[in-house]
Amino acid sequence: MQYNVTLKENASPEELSKAKETAKSQGGEITHEFSLIKGFTVYFPDDKMSTLESNEHIHVEKDGEVKTQ
Repeated sequence: MQYNVTLKENASPEELSKAKETAKSQGGEITHEFSLIKGFTVYFPDDKMSTLESNEHIHVEKDGEVKTQ
């Protein structure tokens, strides 16, 4: 499954680096890095999601299609 991972407002840039390393070490593949916001898209095994979600400095959500009217 693909997820968007973004840094929370009060977090340091180092926390983003840590989140990337955690994602990679747990079998994730970073497929895109954002330039306007601090974050990335990662293909990550569903059974390892608790590893990313336990980080209090990032927000994790499933990647999906966004529609407007």
